[in-house]
Amino acid sequence: MTALSRRSFIMMSLALAACKPGAKTLDFSGLTMGTSYTVVAVDPSRKVDEAEAKAAIETALALVNTQMSNWDSTSEISRFNAKTDLQPTRISADLAKVMRAAEDVHLASEGRFDTTMGPLIELWGFGAKDRQGMASDAQIADALSRSGHGSTLSVGSNSLQKRRSDAQVYLSAIGKGYGADQVGKALEALGITDYMVEIGGDLYASGNNPGGTPWQIGIEKPAALSGGVLSVVPVSGHGLASSGDYRNYFEQDGVRYSHLIDPVTGRPISHKTASATVLAENAMLADAWATAMLILGREKGLEIASAHDVAVLFVERDAASTDLRFTTKASARFQELTA
Repeated sequence: MTALSRRSFIMMSLALAACKPGAKTLDFSGLTMGTSYTVVAVDPSRKVDEAEAKAAIETALALVNTQMSNWDSTSEISRFNAKTDLQPTRISADLAKVMRAAEDVHLASEGRFDTTMGPLIELWGFGAKDRQGMASDAQIADALSRSGHGSTLSVGSNSLQKRRSDAQVYLSAIGKGYGADQVGKALEALGITDYMVEIGGDLYASGNNPGGTPWQIGIEKPAALSGGVLSVVPVSGHGLASSGDYRNYFEQDGVRYSHLIDPVTGRPISHKTASATVLAENAMLADAWATAMLILGREKGLEIASAHDVAVLFVERDAASTDLRFTTKASARFQELTA
């Protein structure tokens, strides 16, 4: 999912007017990873210097960008993508952690989360190149042969290896979540334990909001025009991310083709599930699982959520032709965390 669409998909309900007496609220925002970020932190002791906090945030974001940004040609992952040899490449501990998590979610989701989807995304016109329209069976088969964690990559404990010289890794569906986690760690190093970090809509919240209660996160209705809040969930000590199919798509002959491509079929998803929101132990996993769950769809997604204890809320259109009526279904773990 693109950063723009995901950021607009989750709205923060911060209740900033009801601050704890004596507490200082620090607010930061800016651009990173091809999208924007927002940080709200509460400093009851009023001892944290604002400039120091801002510098810590920017340092954390800069490091993640140098490792995982597909927008920076000099980043660690971009340099790996530029290689054509099949020798193992030693990678940083941070990148290795993200790649191992990506592979774990890939396997647990039966292949629905995949960071090597570039050929299919480009084929269907959702990449950097001009849209190519409908894809033929032969084109899909060719793009599938050039995609897939299992067939194009080998992920080691501290290394990454191409199995095809043209293999490419894209981290937009997991890297922003990891960035939010890293900013949170930077704040904690300063003694701040009450904060919310959001990057492109992926977020991690810790402790309480300025009003002294758990952070309240509003989940938007998955409708391109009407919008509005579908529900509000408390989030503390967890990451949260949503993925939706309604902002980035094209239509041909009355059929909507989503930018979310199923790595197994090589085709845009076509089920009625409009969005999936995931709560996880960190934003990195919430980010990856939200994409996987939307591609799986409600029925299969709930099976996998039950097997792997994933907290997910599915939103489905009552009818394929409308964005106005929705039904929701949550996994048992999601119900438990938001009760």
